[in-house]
Amino acid sequence: QVQLVESGGGLVQPGGSLRLSCAASGIIFSINDMGWYRQAPGKQRELVATITRGGSTNYADSVKGRFAISRDNSKNTMWLQMNSLKSEDTAVYFCKAYISLSGGNNYSAYWGRGTQVTVSS
Repeated sequence: QVQLVESGGGLVQPGGSLRLSCAASGIIFSINDMGWYRQAPGKQRELVATITRGGSTNYADSVKGRFAISRDNSKNTMWLQMNSLKSEDTAVYFCKAYISLSGGNNYSAYWGRGTQVTVSS
């Protein structure tokens, strides 16, 4: 059974920083693209940032210059460094990964359960 577990969320003041982690566990052959998504109350889930296995990144315009995504393939772990946080960043943050359990090109999408980030004074 593959699991993605997020951690690092919490309450932070505007202008502050948080670092989220996403760790994949289980019988994993390979992880391809990974990404962070968020969902605020009453809104649809939206993309925050993605990273390929080779390290190429992509960011939503709303977080460019403030957030940084990274990963360690040897540890099946991904991070999201969030700086200069704003109240509008408040949401549940989810990690997503395309994982192959048996090799070849058979990747399936897996989601974590999410971690709450609240930006408030």
